[in-house]
Amino acid sequence: MSQLLHLAGPGDLDRLEPLVAAYHAFDGIDSTAQARRDALAPLLDGSPHGAVWLIGPKMAPVGYIAVSFGWSIELGGMDGVVDELWIREAVRGRGMGFEALTALQKALEAAGVKALSLEVAADNERAQRLYTRSGFKLRGFHLMTWTA
Repeated sequence: MSQLLHLAGPGDLDRLEPLVAAYHAFDGIDSTAQARRDALAPLLDGSPHGAVWLIGPKMAPVGYIAVSFGWSIELGGMDGVVDELWIREAVRGRGMGFEALTALQKALEAAGVKALSLEVAADNERAQRLYTRSGFKLRGFHLMTWTA
């Protein structure tokens, strides 16, 4: 895997939570520090439902990618969904997002993951360019979500 991408573990929670808080503030997601920590902890503890990777130096990351895992009959096996991808604004545009996504795709493919999906806002052209360059394609579906 890339030197830019590091699988996060329990000891990374204090480095990771402020990055998640920054992303949530940027995207207008209403969350508390405790809710973020409660959502991250199982993933950092090895939950089979997902994982988080730090982007940049492990001790001073500049971003993260969180992936949830599922199963797709249509796609032929395990699939992943990029739940969150964030890189600090000050270091965007340097190719780290592309490098991190490319390394992650290779690692997940080697682990047997058949597909990786993500959602992107219709007006976020910069992210759309990154994702298209990374091999993501529109599938012609509308994402619909039910929440409890």
